[in-house]
Amino acid sequence: MTQDTSGPRPVPTLEMVAALAGVSRATVSRVVNDSPSVDPELAQSVRKAILALDYTPNRAARSLAKRRANAVTLIVPESTSKVFADPFFASVVQGIALFLTDTEYTLNMVISSESKPEKTRSFLLGGNVDGVLVVSHHSGDNSWTHLSGSLPMVFAGRPLVGGKESYYVDVANEQAAYEVTRLLTESGRKNVATIAGPQDMPPGIDRLAGWRTAVREAGLGEGLMEEGDFTLASGAKGMHRLLDRGVPIDAVFAANDQMAAGAYTAIQGRGLRIPEDIAVVGFDDDSFATSVTPALTTVHHPIVELGKKMAETLVNLIEGKPAERVTRMPTSIVIRDSV
Repeated sequence: MTQDTSGPRPVPTLEMVAALAGVSRATVSRVVNDSPSVDPELAQSVRKAILALDYTPNRAARSLAKRRANAVTLIVPESTSKVFADPFFASVVQGIALFLTDTEYTLNMVISSESKPEKTRSFLLGGNVDGVLVVSHHSGDNSWTHLSGSLPMVFAGRPLVGGKESYYVDVANEQAAYEVTRLLTESGRKNVATIAGPQDMPPGIDRLAGWRTAVREAGLGEGLMEEGDFTLASGAKGMHRLLDRGVPIDAVFAANDQMAAGAYTAIQGRGLRIPEDIAVVGFDDDSFATSVTPALTTVHHPIVELGKKMAETLVNLIEGKPAERVTRMPTSIVIRDSV
């Protein structure tokens, strides 16, 4: 019986790649770091040597040299229960992850309350991340604005704090809400109410403004409004409050599909029909829009693409590349059976 004395294969090094390719260590380093200064033929020789040796660059050392963590953090200042119940957040994360797949950056997520921001601030400023993405921010989330001078930061939606210096990706919430409300008024509905989103959040404010403009232009007065918090339960409660007023209602614009689905339960629970008695429209075009009966007419919000664009903007900022301060994604109205 013979004994294998060959031992484990040594881990390939930069020097071994250089020796096999017949170039200097510095040349290999430049190829590994995608420098354009290397002659194409030499670069090809180096890449062949890398493949032959199965060499993997030391990303930790590269990150240290670049003074980067190769990581970005998604901040969601909401409760855990709300984050995991709302398909909006999953779609944003999907978009961010899709863009980061082809980069060196990894994504981590922090669900953080504004009531105890110190732990989050310490993590973000401790050299753990290269940039920050903020989703679902409220007017009281002031702690994040103090980080913008220390870390690149991109918001989902127009931030209420931070002024004109903030980078953000958004949709034209006010215009889209106006257009979907006009769909109701132009179909002959005379008593168009709304279940608005939170008035400490940009989408809640802007979508309410769009609804208000549409009902006023149609000569329908001020209209009836109740405020929710973008959850299913708040949509149901808001609709019940509207119906309890005893004022005629023949249509309602809910500021997101989740609240629209909640409104369905209240309307149908009182023996009323959609759309014959009350037409309903929403905003987002998420899974709630097609899980209700009749299917919901709504504004298509390109949430996955919004997440991708947020990540692209942040990476550009981190790497010192040109980045648009404000990006607006297009929306469209999806006609279904609730109008």
